[in-house]
Order: sequence, then structure tokens, then C-alpha cells
Amino acid sequence: MTKASLPVILLAAGASSRMRGRDKLMEDVDGQPLLRRQTRLAQSVGPVTVALPPAPHPRYTALTGLDIAPLPIPDAAEGMGASLRRAFADLPPDTAAAMVMLADMPDLEPGDLACLAASVDLSSETLVWRATTEDGRPGHPIIFAAALFDQLKRLSGDDGGRAVVHGAGARVQMVPLPGQRARLDLDTPEDWAAWRKPQE
Repeated sequence: MTKASLPVILLAAGASSRMRGRDKLMEDVDGQPLLRRQTRLAQSVGPVTVALPPAPHPRYTALTGLDIAPLPIPDAAEGMGASLRRAFADLPPDTAAAMVMLADMPDLEPGDLACLAASVDLSSETLVWRATTEDGRPGHPIIFAAALFDQLKRLSGDDGGRAVVHGAGARVQMVPLPGQRARLDLDTPEDWAAWRKPQE
């Protein structure tokens, strides 16, 4: 798909509850808060909507100056379903497909998103294009065709769209990315320490 036609929903409204007082999305990666890095990465694909906790919140400062659409999620504590429900309802009505990206996956690169986006063929029977690890384990990001948007607008709780992907059955195309990038997320201080160690 072309850049202009593939919006990205970046999920960044979670409480970072396992970080024991730190905010994983404000951790420094490549000299900037992780949230800012991931938002700029998402912008390499298309227009970006960032699902965020209600303001005021420090995460808004990480997005200063970026041409994105912040989307406060008043019921963010409900879980990922609240963000997806509101973000898909907020898309322009003529949107043909949209990418859902998690904000806490620091190994993703622009080429990974470009590879996933390039796999989309809206003339095919496929409804979901899902990134996997190089050994085939399903991960993120995920692109959903418009035929699934109504289901995504009805999500609740902490359902990140798993039921929608499962329901698509054979109409899911897996797209391998290098290494374990499609599954590496960092949820605890120990995760962050282990990830940073090889880079020191």
C-alpha cells in the first residue's frame, strides 16, 4: 500500500504497571523517549494516531512537534480493547486498511514496517497481515482490512484484537521479520536492563 493510504494506530495508553514507578514509554532509546522513537517510526508508513492516557500526562511531552493525532482514551484502564475501539472509530470512513502497532517494541525498524505494508494486497481474500518472528511466531505490528473494522470497534476489556485475528482464520497472512523483533517488548526494569546490556 502507498504511504498516504495506510494509517497507523500506535497503542500508548497503557499504565506501564510492571515498571514499578517508571514509564517504559519514556525510557531513553536512540537518544529520545521510546514513545517519540516509535511514533516517528510509525510516521514512515502513514498518518499516525497515538492512543494515550487522558491529559495531563508526561507522554504528551514526548510527542511535541510531531505531526500526529493524539487520541486520549478516558477508559484506558479497561485495557487495550478501549484504545482499539476508539481508534478504529476515529479513522476516516474511507480507510481501506490500518496498521496497529505497540509502542513498547524498541527493536522494530522502518524496513520492518515497510515490509509489512508492502505485503498488503487489498484485491486478495486476505483480511489480516501479521508480522512474525523469523521462526514464524506471530507478533506485531498487525494490519487489518476495513472489512474487520466493525468488529474492532466493538472490542472490550484487554482484548488486543486476538479474537478478530482468530476469526479471520485462513485469511491471515504471516509476514516474517528478522530475528525476534515482532515479539520483543519490554515490560519490566529487568527486561530493559537485559536489553540494554549488549548495547553497552
